[in-house]
Order: sequence, then C-alpha cells, then structure tokens
Amino acid sequence: MSLEVQTSVLPLIAVLSSALAIPFIVWIGERNPNLREAVSVFAGIIKFIAVLSMVPSVISGKILECHIVTLLPNMDLKFRVDALGLVFALGASFLWILTTFYSIGYMRGHQEKKQTRYYSCFAGALSSTMGIAFASNLFTLFLFYEILTFTTYPLVAHHEDAEARAGGRKYVLYLVGSAKLFLIAAIVLVYLLTGTLEFRNGGIIEAQVLEKNKGLLNLLFIMFLYGFAKAAVMPLHGWLPAAMVAPTPVSALLHAVAVVKSGVFSVLRVILHIFGLESLKVLPATDIALLMCAFTITVGSIIALTRDNLKARLAYSTISQLSYIILGALLLTEEGILGGILHITNHAFAKITLFFCAGSLYVCAHKTLVSELDGIAKRLPITMVAFTIGALAMIGMPLFNGFISKWYLLVGAVEAQNLWILMILLLSSLLNAGYFLPIIYRAYFKDFPQGRFNKMHHTHHDIRENPFMAGVLLITSILTILTGIYPQPLISLVEVVLK
Repeated sequence: MSLEVQTSVLPLIAVLSSALAIPFIVWIGERNPNLREAVSVFAGIIKFIAVLSMVPSVISGKILECHIVTLLPNMDLKFRVDALGLVFALGASFLWILTTFYSIGYMRGHQEKKQTRYYSCFAGALSSTMGIAFASNLFTLFLFYEILTFTTYPLVAHHEDAEARAGGRKYVLYLVGSAKLFLIAAIVLVYLLTGTLEFRNGGIIEAQVLEKNKGLLNLLFIMFLYGFAKAAVMPLHGWLPAAMVAPTPVSALLHAVAVVKSGVFSVLRVILHIFGLESLKVLPATDIALLMCAFTITVGSIIALTRDNLKARLAYSTISQLSYIILGALLLTEEGILGGILHITNHAFAKITLFFCAGSLYVCAHKTLVSELDGIAKRLPITMVAFTIGALAMIGMPLFNGFISKWYLLVGAVEAQNLWILMILLLSSLLNAGYFLPIIYRAYFKDFPQGRFNKMHHTHHDIRENPFMAGVLLITSILTILTGIYPQPLISLVEVVLK
C-alpha cells in the first residue's frame, strides 16, 4: 500500500509540549504545588490532543512528517508519524495524564521530597518517549532513546539513599553500557551497508546486501535485540528489578508507559522497518531471538512466583510480558505481529493498574509484601477490585484486554506452524495465574489481622483509600475492561501497520 506523505507540525508539538513545561515547573517550584501540578497536567493534555488529532490522517493512509535538520547525507533529525508510532504514542500520552493525577496523591500522601525535580524529569521523560515514537530513522530514535535514559535516572534514584543510588547506577550501567557496546556499532553498520537509516515499510536491507552479508546481518540483528536493553530480554534484564527502588508512579512509568515500551517498540521498528519480514525469514538470528524471548517469558514468570515483594513480583511479570511483544513480531505472521503490537497498549493499561494498586497499598496501608495482604480488600476495596481486573487481564482471561492480544499471538503461532511457541504461550498464562491468583485469594478470603498496625504507628482503622489514587485506579481498570470488550478501534489502527 502506497502511503501519502504530508508535512505537519503536529509531531513536533507532541514531542515538545511537555519539554516546554519544564521551565515553568522549575520556576513555580515548591512555592505553589497546585500550580506546578496544574502545569504538568495541562502539558499532558496538550500532548494527548496533538497525538489524538493525527489519528484520522494516519488511518486514512497518510504519513505525517516534520523535518528538523540534515546532518549527513540520508541522516536527518526528523519526525515521522505512522500507525505503529501512533499506537505507542496514544497509550503513553494518555496514561501520562492519569499518572500525573496519581502522582499528586502518591507524592503528597507519602510526603516525598524533591517533587519539583520529580515533575520536571517526568515531563522530560515523556517528551523523549514521543521522540522515540515519532522518530523517522535510527539516528533520531537513538538520540531520544538515550535522552530517555538520562531523564529517568533521577526518577529511579529519587530517594537519594544508598539503595536508590545503587539501583540508579545499575540502571545506567545496563542501559548506557549496552547502547555504547551494541547500538552505536549496529547503527553504523546499517548505514555502511545500506547508505541510509530511514525506516521503510518492508525494511531497507536489499536482496543483494542480504545475499552477501548473511553472517553479518545475523550478528547485527542480535546486536539490536540486546542493544535496546530497555526491552529487558534476558540476560540484560537486571536493571528492571533494580529500578524498583523508585517511587511507585515512576515504576508505573518504567513498566507500563515509557521506558520498557520504548525498548520493545524500538525492536519492532528494527524488525518491520530496517530488516523487514522477508529478510528475517531467511536469517537464523530470527530463531535465536525467538528462543531468547521464549526463555525470558518462561523464566521471568517462574521468578515472579518466588517474589514476596509485590513490586518485585510485578517487575518480573513485566520482564516476561515484554517478550510477548517481540515474540509476536518474530513469528513473521500477520496475526502474530497484530498480537504483539496490540500488547503494547493492552499490557500498558493492565500493568499500570497493577503498579498503581501497589502504590495505593503502600501509601494507604504501608504494605509492600504479598504476605502482608491478608484481608486487605475489606479496607481498600477499590484498590483490590482494580488489582483483580489488572491481574485477570495479565493472565489473559476473556472480557479483559490481555485476552485479545494473547489470542492473536496464539493464532499467530498456529499460523506459523510453531507448536513449541504455542506451548510456551499457554504455559506462561498458567504461570501468570500462579503468581497473581494467590494475591487475590489472600486479599478477599483470608482474615484481616487484628491488633495495632506496626508501621508508622497507625491503627488498622486508619487504612482508607486515597481519593486521587482510587479515582485513577477506577479509570485504568475500566479501560482495561473496555479495550477487552470493544477492541476494534485499536485493532483498526494496528491493521494499518500491516498494509
């Protein structure tokens, strides 16, 4: 399908809207927290409106471009909005608004320090995420990918204690180290082999390049897979559990909205628009990558079963679920690719709900361990209803959005005649049930402990929902159901990617 290219300033507005809010957030600072937070919300709304306004053009078959500057022949700083980027940007920009509202309740409820720095870095992270979503080429993507790492580092190390600094160091070591070792070399090789870094439907690897350089291209693909370490494919996954020292809204940003999704999104760009499906069908690297994704899905789920800390359990769940997205694309079938791309959004809604629930449990009840959650549904009913919805979506139960993407992945595996991948997907859902259902059972069917609460000198009667946090939880959990019952609008947008 030939797509019409149209020049537009909307991609630039989407990228810059939250970045331009940073000076105002810093200037207002602690003098007027209400105004500072209002600026954050307003910037998020402007960003989402800009992204949403591009949907009709993209669905009608247009690509929106915004050229900034040419650095070298065929190497531009340029934004390009297509269906794949729009799927990612829509979820990220919308969930940022909700995360900002949630942050107000969390940061005030827990009396966090350095809130101005927090909101500033948060805005910077979302601007760089939009830059990744709308990058027209590998150079632009790499630039914003690295900006995202450095804008999220202060969020990971927010508490500034020894544990936070250690987690922050590990975060940067994995993400910056892998980028320097793999990504730069891979991007240079692509430029030398093809003379361009531009994304193109069907890929930019010509038949003669493929024929002469199969061995190098196998290595190149694996370099991209692990160079984009935010995708957390094992063994380059250790940064993600270490980042759990961050405040819960940051964990939600890392695990559902920006960082990890930037990783898997970047890998999808390489699969679809650098290598292309026809090239990957003849490269053994595809089978190696499938094996590593299947390993990550299984082992991540098994480790999640062993974690008593709720955020750590959710972190390993994220590691497992991310590889669904890459695995779907690597099946090289339309149904598999559709399922993988759908899971970017479906996982985002469900997983951000689960992390918001973890934050609510911490702020409202000072509970961080699964073993502490006996009877908690009686005191925090909204939190646990939302948690149940998010968990059932992650398991892949019908009527929840996770079922839709998992169904397409299963169909894709059948279409590819890949029985062992089909078995991995089914096993994974059983393991998902194994680490989520015991939490739900504890919360609803075990007795709430009697006596005084031993943290923060609060009695059990002090445990109650935070209005800001509970309101956001209701929205994300309802959306998790709605996108499961009525998935067609998202499916229609994703289907444009396959044309």
